[in-house]
Amino acid sequence: MSVVIAGGGPAGMVLGLLLARGGVEVTVLEKHGDFLRDFRGDTVHPSTMRLMDELGLGEKFHALPQSRLGNIAVPLPGGGGRVTLTDFEHLPGKYGYVAMVPQWDLLTFLAEEAAKEPTFTLRMNTEATDLLRDGGRVSGVRYRTADGAEGELRAELTVACDGRGSILRTRAGLRPREFPVPFDTWWFRLPRLDGERDQIARLIAEFSGEEIALSFTREDYYQIAYFTAKGADPRLRAEGVERFRQRIARLLPQYADRVGHIHTMDDLHLLDVRLNRLDRWHLDGLLLIGDAAHAMSPAGGVGINLAIQDAVAAATLLAGPLRRGAVRAADLARVQRRRLWPTVIVQRAQRFLHRVVFLPVLTGRGSGIPKPVVHLARRFPILRRIPSLLIAYGPRPEHAPAYARRT
Repeated sequence: MSVVIAGGGPAGMVLGLLLARGGVEVTVLEKHGDFLRDFRGDTVHPSTMRLMDELGLGEKFHALPQSRLGNIAVPLPGGGGRVTLTDFEHLPGKYGYVAMVPQWDLLTFLAEEAAKEPTFTLRMNTEATDLLRDGGRVSGVRYRTADGAEGELRAELTVACDGRGSILRTRAGLRPREFPVPFDTWWFRLPRLDGERDQIARLIAEFSGEEIALSFTREDYYQIAYFTAKGADPRLRAEGVERFRQRIARLLPQYADRVGHIHTMDDLHLLDVRLNRLDRWHLDGLLLIGDAAHAMSPAGGVGINLAIQDAVAAATLLAGPLRRGAVRAADLARVQRRRLWPTVIVQRAQRFLHRVVFLPVLTGRGSGIPKPVVHLARRFPILRRIPSLLIAYGPRPEHAPAYARRT
């Protein structure tokens, strides 16, 4: 029986690849004409790298443009140096790092591999706009192409992987429970100068006053995330670009000589950070996974990998019923039961970070990592492996289903 997947992001492409390897007819609808968009998450964690190996794609995956992000260190108050909070190097297995892979390269790679399966179809420039219903059951989607043409696509199962602003979630009448988030994030780039020898993928965190910045070292540029209080975007834009340059030069003085490359405020890409979760991820004939079911904070960079694990669990549990031509509501409920508590655990960890790290800094009541955390990280280095495992594999790591594995 057929499946239509709305959204060609990491969850949609992995689910499409896995189901197609299981002999299921799959069509993925992606509203854009390509995958080339800046500032999409591109941290690929050990759980996803292991999945690539299990699928027989490890060698090709590691040939993609990428760099390695090592342990995470943050500054101490008062210029007292830095403290390392993670220990990826001592994780079990061969992946003692986080890979930084441009998401457009990852998605293109997954699309090319999925296209090798005779039951897989990818339709670019095609956006799912509404649900089709047969009585009380979802039976497919309505779609619109980039040239304005509209049509219908019927399927035994519809999977919404269309992100945090999911259209299909809205059409289904499902509303996520929102959790408070104290910050938004502005992403932008600054150039690397000739002769700079920073370690590729190095992560630098800075706290100053009521501001936070993260800097990722890339091949020929620095990718910067600037955090400030939720809802501050209109005020920052009203202050103008020169004032913003001054903020960055003060917060990241090592880049003060190049802030002029922020030409206008349009060079900043705002991420309206959301943290939410559906109480119900499915209706009869419809399943929601990834950001459509649970939007994640950027804290820990785990969103992509959690969404991919949703896709693996869905493929593992649903391929059999789909091949038999009878996916029941109970089958979809099993997917939610399997992936709900890992989502809850990660979101609670993110809410904890918001409360003890981000909120005190952004309200001027703190200056970074709490002293007890610093003390434990320094005195008992083995404790660094706990956040490392949570970031690297998540609370419930998923493995490729047997039918999809290749040597």
